[in-house]
Amino acid sequence: MKLFNLLSDTTKYTLFLRLFTLLKVPSLFYVRPSVHQLDERICTIKIPFKRRNKNHMNSMFVGVLASGADCAGVLAAMHKTQMKGVKVAFALKSMQVDFIKRAEGDTYFTCEQGLDIAQYVKEAVITGERLNRPIKIIATCPESSGDEPVAAFTLMLSLKSMKQSTDINKVAA
Repeated sequence: MKLFNLLSDTTKYTLFLRLFTLLKVPSLFYVRPSVHQLDERICTIKIPFKRRNKNHMNSMFVGVLASGADCAGVLAAMHKTQMKGVKVAFALKSMQVDFIKRAEGDTYFTCEQGLDIAQYVKEAVITGERLNRPIKIIATCPESSGDEPVAAFTLMLSLKSMKQSTDINKVAA
């Protein structure tokens, strides 16, 4: 256990993500996402540009791009529920995408709405109702496009508290 404490936070989050995807979402495990940054404000997931993630035009496959956006949005929500110690069921209800450029390198999926998601979790626990809120994910490919986005995603995050009465006190704190 002491060895685990020597690992950086991003390595711990990546190990958690890989284990979760291996057990629950094997198709996402296959594309090998890793956590680049995860804190109260930002969640960034990196998907490597490897043979398994490419299409016939030597760019990232559209399904892998969608998986990366899904992963970034859901991991940001999971992080907020774990920080608060509450049980919230979440799913993605819909997705809108603007593909701007071809992703021809390692691709980073960034969600900068961590504080908004924390508020959504709080609302879901307090009301006990299912809430649907949009979150934005920007995909960049620094190797080929620099800081310019290659895709912009808007995901409809659906949240519902699993235990309203006991979790209200945790969220209010």
